[in-house]
Amino acid sequence: MTTTSLGRSTGTTAGRSRRRGHALIHVVLAVGGALMAFPFIWQIIMSLSTNSEVQSVTPTFWPAELQWQNYVEVFRRLPFLSQLWTSIVITVIRTLGQIVICTLAGYAFARMRFRGRALLLAAVLSILLVPSQVYLLSQYQIIQGLGWLNTTIGLVAPGLFSAFGTFLMRTAFLALPSELEEAARVDGANPFQAFWKIMLPLVKPTISVLAITTVLFSWNELLWPLVVTTRSDSMPLAAGLATLSSDHQIDYPVLMAASLLAMAPVLIAFIALQRRVIEGLASSGLK
Repeated sequence: MTTTSLGRSTGTTAGRSRRRGHALIHVVLAVGGALMAFPFIWQIIMSLSTNSEVQSVTPTFWPAELQWQNYVEVFRRLPFLSQLWTSIVITVIRTLGQIVICTLAGYAFARMRFRGRALLLAAVLSILLVPSQVYLLSQYQIIQGLGWLNTTIGLVAPGLFSAFGTFLMRTAFLALPSELEEAARVDGANPFQAFWKIMLPLVKPTISVLAITTVLFSWNELLWPLVVTTRSDSMPLAAGLATLSSDHQIDYPVLMAASLLAMAPVLIAFIALQRRVIEGLASSGLK
């Protein structure tokens, strides 16, 4: 066998091995994707079933007749549009508030020198060590004293600041070279101009991560809305869904239909912005 034919044979064998490896990887990914998608698909099937089919001892994998009226029932049992609007308002205000406050605080802790900075930073980071349920009562007393129960501002106020967001932005600003800021000051920029025009545009991926985490947390938050709201028309969607399961008998299809409707805005936003979301998470190293 000549050297040329031997090289071709080796190349063909290597190519087949590569194709087999790629095929195996695709099979594994397909199986993993199917397993991850199954709960979502099962939720859709449950939302189109009857309650007896969902609770039957022998599992019913497909309803005998699609029950589209379960989605209509959601609007009959819940002020869904009002709760949806409340969730959107809370999420938008909290996200904007955290972006503004956490970026400013993170920049101050990372780049500015002032008396008591280390002590104040330690106090902020200590919040991460305490479960949020510990100061739930004190927060409720403050909101009650201000007369903000059953109001949007009462739902929004505790989430305008985040110790995690401050720490995240501080880490992002610390990673930037100090020469950029020094060059801006040499050109006559004051600290705020250096922050706004030079440093802030460079941490946009981290700001995207902060916005994503804030949106997800605000949209899914349950405990605080249940504490400060008692009227269904002032509740966000997460708390409204909880009221569907407070009866003696839970109507699972209606609950699944309501959950899908509540999930839809965030899911649509993720599909539309998935490239930016993935780029932001990857660039920040957040998992």
